[in-house]
Amino acid sequence: MIERYTRPAMGAIWTDENKYRCWLQVEAAASLVLAEDGVIPAAAAEAISAKASVSAARVAEIEAEVKHDVIAFTTAVAESLKAQGLDAESRWLHYGLTSNDIVDTAQALQIKEASTLIREELTALLAVLKRRALEFKHTPTIGRTHGIHAEPTTFGLKLLNWYAEMERNLARFNAAAEDMRVGKLSGAVGTFGHLKPEHEERICARLGLKPAPVTTQVIQRDRHAAYIATLAIIGSTLDKMAVEVRHLQRTEVREAQEYFSEKQKGSSAMPHKKNPITSEQISGLARVLRANAQAAFENVALWHERDISHSSVERVIFPDSTILIDYLLAKTTDLIDRLLVYPQRMKKNLESTGGLIFSGQLLLDLAEAGMLREDAYRLVQSHAMRAWKEDLNFREEVARDPAITKLLSPEKLDRTFDYTRQLGNVDAIFKRVLG
Repeated sequence: MIERYTRPAMGAIWTDENKYRCWLQVEAAASLVLAEDGVIPAAAAEAISAKASVSAARVAEIEAEVKHDVIAFTTAVAESLKAQGLDAESRWLHYGLTSNDIVDTAQALQIKEASTLIREELTALLAVLKRRALEFKHTPTIGRTHGIHAEPTTFGLKLLNWYAEMERNLARFNAAAEDMRVGKLSGAVGTFGHLKPEHEERICARLGLKPAPVTTQVIQRDRHAAYIATLAIIGSTLDKMAVEVRHLQRTEVREAQEYFSEKQKGSSAMPHKKNPITSEQISGLARVLRANAQAAFENVALWHERDISHSSVERVIFPDSTILIDYLLAKTTDLIDRLLVYPQRMKKNLESTGGLIFSGQLLLDLAEAGMLREDAYRLVQSHAMRAWKEDLNFREEVARDPAITKLLSPEKLDRTFDYTRQLGNVDAIFKRVLG
């Protein structure tokens, strides 16, 4: 991922230096377990675990010649041992292992590191959403369906919906991350031709991983697809929030707005502009996450016991997707935390149609008062359409209709057009979600 969207802690996980450190960590754990069983000399395991080192630059030099990254890696590590006079010990490096025993298991370590950071960001966003949902719990605003005014809701309920969705995303993410916390050291086609299953179990335990119950030469890529897809789903939720902010910031709406710093500029040509650039960036980068999920799905079907068509893809989509979701979660948390909210504008917009948004309540009240529902619908709709077309005040119009006033007194009409009546269950909804 380009530097613009890479936060340092997450970016560091996907450097070549860290990747090779993880590879060496797997090699060391394997050596120690094999030495415990007398498969390799204890001195060799001690040398590999305590004295071996690796240089990403040296691996790159060797790979340029041999065209195989794991061979380049093992050669570079062996060189580091030989440079210390440990030639005999170096020959036990990578004993009984195949390339993907190291690559897949080490990748699980990197994903485990990345998942820790992502989980922290998910938790931080949830805290901000909860705080702001409670802040605007009873702030009335117009609910819109199909982009058209519908009935009253509260701004807190918008935020509560996002909070609940992010809770589901956290649960999905925890499951996907746990599914990826597996290693494999079962050999060239997964049959433990050179090691034993108990070796794999103990090596994985040393690394804080679980052994995949059955593999080919590779861990099956349904796990990886589920993980990347989960990041895409999280990104889609962030996109959903961003789209709402973009709509609410439109000049004609102006109910909420991204924070705009004193020195910030919105346009090179129009000094008055305050554009929702953060929200637009979130929406744009979420598309990359969704595209990466498609690539992860394509990786599930591999030839027989292994091919490497997935490998090149994963070199891109795992760093890019984890880096992007880390960046997007931080940006969204800041967006919601500093979001400017305008309750007075919300109220003005809510009242802008002269009570049209209470047509449904009027329909119900007329039916309750004795009018046939079909008749009530026709009557209310006729007033609503005329008020809409001629820009009239809907409430004033219905208050002049004897067919309505003979059933609904002025006091009852006041109750019909009271938005707090329709928002009487907001506390109950919050209790459902937050307890």
